Amino acid sequence: MSAVDSLSPVSPVPPHLAEAHQGHTLEVVKVLTNRGVLGVARVPVTLIPVVIMPIFFTLAFSGAFSALTGLPGFPTNNILNWMAPFAVLQGASFAGLGASFSVGRDLENGFYDRLLLAPAARPALVAGPLVYAMLRAFIPLVTVVPIALLGGARMQAGLAGYVTLTIAALGLAVVASLWGLGVTYRIRTQRAGSLVQVGIFVVMFLSIGQVPLEAMTGWLHWVAARNPFTYVLKMARQGFLGPVTWSTTWPGLVALAVSGLLLGWYAWRGFRTLNR
Repeated sequence: MSAVDSLSPVSPVPPHLAEAHQGHTLEVVKVLTNRGVLGVARVPVTLIPVVIMPIFFTLAFSGAFSALTGLPGFPTNNILNWMAPFAVLQGASFAGLGASFSVGRDLENGFYDRLLLAPAARPALVAGPLVYAMLRAFIPLVTVVPIALLGGARMQAGLAGYVTLTIAALGLAVVASLWGLGVTYRIRTQRAGSLVQVGIFVVMFLSIGQVPLEAMTGWLHWVAARNPFTYVLKMARQGFLGPVTWSTTWPGLVALAVSGLLLGWYAWRGFRTLNR
C-alpha cells in the first residue's frame, strides 16, 4: 500500500501525525492567546470594561439597592454579598466581549485573512479567543472580590464558594465569547460589538441580578425564572449567602453547558461563512 493510500480519509491517521497535529493546534491556541494578552499590554484602556465597570457596578448598585436587605426573607444583611458576584459575572461577560472585539479588529485590518490562509487547524482559530477571554475573566475576580470583602462582604462557604464563583465566571466568559464571535464572524467588523453588548446586557438585567425572584412580578418574574443566567448567578452567589449545595450548583453547570453548546454551534457556523 502506498503512502498516499495510508493517509486516505477511510484510513486511521498514524499516531505520530495525530500527535504532531494536536501539538500544532495547541501551539496556535497559545500564540493567539499570547497575542491577545500583548494587545492588552499595548492598549491598557481595553481593561476598563473588566476592571473599572465591575467595580463601579458593585459600588453603585450596592448604594442604590441597599434597602433590599430590609425585605422579609432577603438572604443577607449586607448588600455587597448580593451585588459583588453579579459584578464579577458582568466583568467576565465583558471579557468575552473583548475577545470578539479583537477578532472584529483583525477581520477589518485583514490579519484574519492571513490566519485563514495559514496551515492551522480551524478549531484553534476559534479556541484562541476563548482561552484569552477566560484569562481576562480572572481580572474581575481578583479586583471585585477583595474590594467587596473590604466593604464587609463575607464568603460564608469558604473555598467552595470561591470555586463555584470562579467556575461561573470562566464559563460565562466562554459563553459570552461564543455569542460575540458568532455575531462578529457574520458582520465582520468591530461594530458588531454594539449588538453583542446589547445581547449580554439584556440577558443579565432580565435575571435576578438586582432583586430576588420572589420580589419580581408580572412578565419580569416569568422571564427571570427561565433565564439561564439566573441559574449561573445563583451558583456564583451561593457562597456569599450560605453553604454551597449541589442543588444550587448543578442547574448553573447545566445552563453553562447547554448555552455553550448552542452558542458554540452558532459561532462555528459563523466561522465557516468566512470561507465563502
